[in-house]
Amino acid sequence: MYTIQANTSGTRSIEVSEENLRTIEKYALFRQLIDSNGIVDEAVLDKLKLNIRSLIAAQEEDSKDLLDLCIDVIYHNNMKAFGLQQLIKLYLTWLNKQVDGEE
Repeated sequence: MYTIQANTSGTRSIEVSEENLRTIEKYALFRQLIDSNGIVDEAVLDKLKLNIRSLIAAQEEDSKDLLDLCIDVIYHNNMKAFGLQQLIKLYLTWLNKQVDGEE
């Protein structure tokens, strides 16, 4: 279990599980999410939410992993643009560890 900071002052946090990170990887949720300016703002968070909702609506099989990600992280009360930026950083760190472990 990982903890990300959800605001700049550090008073709010969100718990992220290994399964949540695997779901992000499985559906490539962060691929082409951020515009060329590299800024993570509320519009980027809204875009992610819409992408996930369309994935859930389009799936014919069970999408429990996506629903869990939404409940636990993406739609968490503390999730804002800063929290998403921290989640992306955590995901990239986690992904690098996965790649290093395979080699």
